[in-house]
Order: sequence, then C-alpha cells, then structure tokens
Amino acid sequence: MLERIPAYTDAMLDETGTLSDRVYRHLADRLIAGRFAPGDKLSLRAVSEALGLSIMPVREAVSRLAAEGALEVAPKKAVTVPLMRAAQFRDITQVRVEIEGFAAALACKTATPESLAEIEAREREFRELSEQPQADLAQAVAANQAFHFAVYRAAGSAELLAIIERLWLRVGPIINLDLRENPERLRLGGAVQAHRACLLAIREGRAEAAREAIASDIGGASAFILSRQRLLD
Repeated sequence: MLERIPAYTDAMLDETGTLSDRVYRHLADRLIAGRFAPGDKLSLRAVSEALGLSIMPVREAVSRLAAEGALEVAPKKAVTVPLMRAAQFRDITQVRVEIEGFAAALACKTATPESLAEIEAREREFRELSEQPQADLAQAVAANQAFHFAVYRAAGSAELLAIIERLWLRVGPIINLDLRENPERLRLGGAVQAHRACLLAIREGRAEAAREAIASDIGGASAFILSRQRLLD
C-alpha cells in the first residue's frame, strides 16, 4: 500500500532533481527497505496518485528500476517485484559479503565521531526492539536496515554506498522477509550479536573483525531465507 504524500510542485525540485528522480528515490527506498515483497504488483496509476503526479515521471522511474533488475515490466505493462532463483540469490549474497564487509572494514578507518554515534544509536535501537516481548516487526526491519546503512555511510565512499544500494535494490524485498515474517529470528539474537560485534570492531578500529561481523550477519540471514524455500529452484 502506497501512503499518500503531499503533491510535488516545481518549487520542490530545487536541488532535488527531476520529478522522475524523486519517484525513483521513493520507490527505491521502499524496495531497499522491504516494503514490497517478491511477486508484488505495482500500479503505475496508484503510484502517481499517491505522489500527486502525472503518470509520465512514474513510468520513467519504473523504467530505470526495471533496467537495474529491481522491477519487471511485462508485455502488457504490468509491473511486478521480481521473483529470484536460489542460485542467483546465493550469487548476490557472495557479492554482498565481499562488498559490504569491505565497507565495514573501511569504516574502521574513516568513521567520524558523528558517524560512530549514528551507528551506536542504530545498534541500540535494534537491540532494544529484540528485547521486547512482541516487537513491531516492520520497525525491526527498518532498524536493521538503518544500522547497516549507518555502517556503510561511515565508510565515507559515495561510490561504494551506491554499489551497496543497487545490491539492496535487488534483494531488499527478499532479505527483509527474514525478520518481517519470522519473529523468532529477532528473538534468537543472531543479528543482534552481529550488529554488536560490528559496532565494537568499528569503535576499536579492528577492520577484520568488522568485516567478519557483517559477513556473519549477511550469511546467517541468507541461510535462513534459503532454508525456507521461498525462492525459485
């Protein structure tokens, strides 16, 4: 469900790009955050109405996302979030381990007091959610994503962050099923432990430990998703 937000006007385009750019960011953020699940259908008209825009910038943004593999456009213009094969998911997971692990290791050298404080706040938020008897799973998903991207922003590389965002565009709808549909995963604490280990490693400048913590977090979530057999053979 797309929530309605205030309609865009020409005045809102200052320093924020075109209308198509704004729609792209709106949809990309929701794909990365797992607000859409694999197989979900998107209505161009519903998106345009939710954003208060004409259909043209929405169509342009969807075309960009389809070119990046984040959406699929069928011959009759039906737009869906792609299903993914298990082999492809494993492949992307291996790439994520290397790239996101590298970002965490780099953050050990580049994190500022401000970015470290942000990582600490996001780690605490996720940990406190895990301790609640009945945690809000949507909030936990958002907190998990916020922690990861706080770490990746701390690496201080816009190019590296863009690469990671493109990976999450592809797998966000899948990896967020880990927490969104399985509350026991939050209670078991594997992600909590990995986040804590990553935070401590960055705080102490231990690059290899930070890399291993992120790899453990990605690997644990991916193994669980594969075990649920929700992907195509």
